[in-house]
Amino acid sequence: MSKKGDMYYAWTTDADLAKKAECGGAVSGLLKYALEKKIVDGVFAVTRGQDIYDAVPVIITDPKDIDKTAGSLHCGTLLLSKLVKKYLDGAGTQKIAMTVKGCDMMGLYELAKRQQVNLDNIIMIGVNCGGTVSPVTARKMIAEKFGVDPDTVHKEEIDKGQFIIEYEGGHKGISIDELEEQGYGRRNNCRRCKLKVTRQADLACGNWGVIGDKAGKATFVEVCSAKGADLLDGAVKAGVIKTEAPNPKGLEIRAKVENAMYKLSDKWRKKDFEGLGEGRERLKKIVKETSRCIKCYACIENCPICYCVECSTKKPYLVKPGEVPPNFMFHLIRFAHIADSCVNCGQCQELCAMDIPNALFMHAQQVELEKMFGHVPGVDMSLPLLALVEEREERDRLSATGSDQIFDIFK
Repeated sequence: MSKKGDMYYAWTTDADLAKKAECGGAVSGLLKYALEKKIVDGVFAVTRGQDIYDAVPVIITDPKDIDKTAGSLHCGTLLLSKLVKKYLDGAGTQKIAMTVKGCDMMGLYELAKRQQVNLDNIIMIGVNCGGTVSPVTARKMIAEKFGVDPDTVHKEEIDKGQFIIEYEGGHKGISIDELEEQGYGRRNNCRRCKLKVTRQADLACGNWGVIGDKAGKATFVEVCSAKGADLLDGAVKAGVIKTEAPNPKGLEIRAKVENAMYKLSDKWRKKDFEGLGEGRERLKKIVKETSRCIKCYACIENCPICYCVECSTKKPYLVKPGEVPPNFMFHLIRFAHIADSCVNCGQCQELCAMDIPNALFMHAQQVELEKMFGHVPGVDMSLPLLALVEEREERDRLSATGSDQIFDIFK
């Protein structure tokens, strides 16, 4: 029987699925098994839309359709956690299995703390993630740096420090470092991310550390919970997944890759945060950048932490209705509500119509709060800093006065 901390090389025994999947198809095999055995009601994953730049969220209920979600889409920048709350009732009435990147998983934990999703009904199969590339950036990068028509590319991958494309007529890879030094490559928030192996999921899967005759033919699987152990053991017992002990040298390589990614993240954090300056200088930059805001609410609608039914940014005594750009109070409210719990998913920046670096501002504040209070968001069920206020006292005051203002700013 498997237990937390156990590690394996794993692969599917379904030959057809293995052909369509990557790294032996262990993840796809596990998802298919979970559906076949009715362990879950559905699988929530991502499938390819019109092309490799178009990632589409999908619910799979028929095991035969699992192959539609096989493989990776590094140019698809979806965040699945908010979609679970918005369209799947927070997994409150159905059991689902889902593949998660680090930011997906962190978003689910933060929503669970706020009782917006039910983690008991979710099996999280984590996948190693070195970062994703904005579809707009990807098309521009492929055309300008690779000299290839983006519409002819039918597959992409990030492997051994390179962004690699396969297209009509050949394949080509360029160093990620080289691309990013020239303004291409991964999204800025992904460069700063330090959660590359999703050990807070139920299983952590990837290709790092798979060497020898299993390289490219098996997935490295780390068991991270009893739920994950049960799923893997059941699939092995049913004969749909095979496993073997990982190569000891592969364990060393996996650790080295992860450590190298940490160091790279530290480098980008230093560069990005120092570029913001400190104190008044930082505030001036934030005020200047956010002055382009058109109050489209894309940042709020797509943030995995924003969930309030009655948003404070829509209260007329705080933010004047119909004023564009909005008063800086609009952004201060978001910073105050979210900064301690920001998971650096990048959605507020990726989807901003005015290209405001919202994720940079929020992540910089989260890191400062983490230094001061030690709270790391998205990795467990520890409550965020703002949850430590005397809520009962606040509710009593609200009931007595009819106001949600701690101080009467109009006196």
